[in-house]
Amino acid sequence: MKPISFVKYQGTGNDFILMDNRRGNISLNQEKIALLCHRRFGIGADGLMLLESSARASFRMVYFNADGGESSMCGNGGRCIVAFAQRLGILQGPDTEFEAIDGLHRARIEPDGIVSLHMNDVPSIRQDQGQVLLNTGSPHCVVWVDDVQQVAVVREGRRIRQEARFAPGGANVNFVSRLGARRIAVRTYERGVEDETLSCGTGVTAAALAASEKELGRFSYEIETPGGGLQVQFEKSQPDSAHSVILRGPAVCVFEGSLDV
Repeated sequence: MKPISFVKYQGTGNDFILMDNRRGNISLNQEKIALLCHRRFGIGADGLMLLESSARASFRMVYFNADGGESSMCGNGGRCIVAFAQRLGILQGPDTEFEAIDGLHRARIEPDGIVSLHMNDVPSIRQDQGQVLLNTGSPHCVVWVDDVQQVAVVREGRRIRQEARFAPGGANVNFVSRLGARRIAVRTYERGVEDETLSCGTGVTAAALAASEKELGRFSYEIETPGGGLQVQFEKSQPDSAHSVILRGPAVCVFEGSLDV
């Protein structure tokens, strides 16, 4: 097999291996993907994405978690693959639309390189055992804490993620603290990675929606993660749902190379 070219991107520390598979010549099983994402024996990443052709949009995003299993939507991954598509010359301008596992997403690359990604509407935001449960493309459990810096994220996140109420697929767990009226800090335990990640796009989106509680109107939240800052904008006309959800933040190329798998 010929060496496969790849590019690595990171979005606020959430890092991904990206490959151009528009010709359909890349075939990787779960074991190989897990090895490539391994931080000791591979390239090292929170996930791997294939950019493929789409009959419905500019391209299709196929996302795999670090354990090699195909996963649900990844917000930071979506922003990074849009930047990758621009690098490949696929985009005709700053705006694009791509296909993901949860449907079509619109995105824009702004002049300063910030990528804005339109997330899907969130039809249900509900309380359960003092926590907030919602699906922002991936299932999330939002846990409010006084100080995210004092939380044993891996231990507590793994415990909550494995609770029977989230069976069989489990949930991502976001620990969230308020920093101001529209500022929050978030740390995330991600299923599939089975560890804390420096950032999680669907996770900070879930946290921002949870922070709005029962308020209605237009919202813009600044979110601090261990990997950097993100912004989430959305609207609520009902207390337990949200629409016009946008995730904004950087998407940076870290390095490129080729490998023989």
